[in-house]
Amino acid sequence: MAESVELSARVDGDAIFRVLRSEILAGVHPPGTALREVVISERFGVSRTPVREALSRLQHERLLERAARGLQVPQIDPQEVIQIYDLRVMLEEEAAGQAALNRGTADLMRLEALLERDRAVVDPDDTTKVTNNLEFHTSLWAAARNPILMDLLQRLSTHLIHTPRSTLSVGDRWQEVLLEHEALISAITERRSDDARAIARTHMETARTLRLQLLRTTAAD
Repeated sequence: MAESVELSARVDGDAIFRVLRSEILAGVHPPGTALREVVISERFGVSRTPVREALSRLQHERLLERAARGLQVPQIDPQEVIQIYDLRVMLEEEAAGQAALNRGTADLMRLEALLERDRAVVDPDDTTKVTNNLEFHTSLWAAARNPILMDLLQRLSTHLIHTPRSTLSVGDRWQEVLLEHEALISAITERRSDDARAIARTHMETARTLRLQLLRTTAAD
């Protein structure tokens, strides 16, 4: 779900950036959607200066791209998506291994609470699955205690929001993911670094395979 941000009487570029970023990551603005300064200014009741600042930051994060109509949510580049998954496989594996070695009690409590939350959600929609899954993985990255690794994974994850459908909504994948998350937590809890790496690698390789299938289906339509 998109982040709910309480905007104060003085709306600045940072507040607008956070709202728009949250909406883009949640899929509120599909690929190809143009974000215009005038429209956003009217929406937030501000001048175009803070809006321009927010849009510039979104472009810097590659959440917007320059197009004929101005700035828009990027279109899908299948080759880039696959490259991102290839990197995610390697980095998620490393993060899981390091988390098993470096995690603290608070990290384990956080991961277990997120898994319990996700199991309790009844018939989640695609956006909820994506948001909750990213929150789980972000917490796992944090448990690795490696700021550089976490930064790289965060940057890569933002690029996948341009895909029109999540792999989490393919067949029974969501339930399988929850079982894999449980296995990851178990390995990390018991400091089984090699097992955590193997589980994370298989987890992401499955996502990559499903993404390839979705891209082929889209190309055939």
